[in-house]
Amino acid sequence: MRAAPAPRRVVVTGIGVVSPAGIGLDAFWKGLQTPPADRRERTVEDFDPSPYLSGKEARHLDRFTHFAVAAAQMALDDCGDVPDVDATRVGVQLGTGIGGVGTLETQVGVLAARGPGRVSPFTIPMVMPNAGAAAVSLRYGFQGPSETLTTACAAGTHSVSAGARMVADGRCDVVLAGGAESSMTPTTVAAFTIMTALSKTGLSRPFDSGRDGFCIAEGAAVLVLEEREAALARGARVYGEVLGAASTCDAHHITAPSPGGAGAAACMRLALDDAELQASDIRAVNAHGTSTPLNDAAEAAAVTTVFGPGAVPVSSIKGVTGHGLGAAGALEAASVLLSFVHRELPPTMGTTEVDPALEVDVVLEPRGWEPGPTISNSFGFGGHNGSLVLGPA
Repeated sequence: MRAAPAPRRVVVTGIGVVSPAGIGLDAFWKGLQTPPADRRERTVEDFDPSPYLSGKEARHLDRFTHFAVAAAQMALDDCGDVPDVDATRVGVQLGTGIGGVGTLETQVGVLAARGPGRVSPFTIPMVMPNAGAAAVSLRYGFQGPSETLTTACAAGTHSVSAGARMVADGRCDVVLAGGAESSMTPTTVAAFTIMTALSKTGLSRPFDSGRDGFCIAEGAAVLVLEEREAALARGARVYGEVLGAASTCDAHHITAPSPGGAGAAACMRLALDDAELQASDIRAVNAHGTSTPLNDAAEAAAVTTVFGPGAVPVSSIKGVTGHGLGAAGALEAASVLLSFVHRELPPTMGTTEVDPALEVDVVLEPRGWEPGPTISNSFGFGGHNGSLVLGPA
């Protein structure tokens, strides 16, 4: 039997970001250092789809797909456009938690008020969760795998992980990977509110003693993933390398994490194994850190189990961005890569008093550091866990 070829190394050569903290890399990084307004619903302000889509195209696509296309274009511009490779070897892996629910809610209203004859014929292609990935592939003629993972709030991290495996395994030479979300409709906000998931104060305070829920958000981030040697050969700027990843399920409860963060700890350990690293090699943890009582406690327990009490700095950008659901993991991967560039860990904004029951070193102010392997966590309803290990270039 012929031995399988060694996995190829995967690097990030382009990043595109649309977020409540800012649109584009410079604005996003600056926004992560800026105290946000206290808002339970964190929208992307002043987003204009016209640089990325014609008026007709925009009307026939949901807002989450607008974000996906915009972030993809920014990422391609950032990497110097797609390397000259066969279109059948360029893939798209774009996650979302809910998809085009904004369009769905609008068209349900149209049906109720005006009857079935007035429902848009574009409803299904606008609502379907794979619309973002499809739109990116169609726009650029990418003919490799074009797939969508919908693992709730872990979707962005899982999609970057899956995209990296496509490159590592030799199926693709380039993959655009990330996540997109825009699902703050009256119904979804009401549903999150009635289940007491959202902050009553409009404050996102990850790991804080007074944390009372997350602030729902929208946005997108897309990374350009390439095989390392090919990227270096064309002189590409490399932000960092995907060293490993893992996915597990708690199989415990549809919304609550497993006790003591057991599933999260198992996921992080598997990601370390995949990266061929020890816990002592990790220099920082980008936390899922939603600002909910149960999630933060479980994640802190998991981090302590894997790395030891206070052994590694932990930060969460959700104090600024809010919780972007299926886009969150991709946005946070982007923040980790930018922390390599700026040699600084972003602060956990909004947190003023770390819960003394949590034995973690929460980064409260911008902290200079020597970049090293970093683990980025995402956990979703359904018990989905995702951990991604990124290293500096």
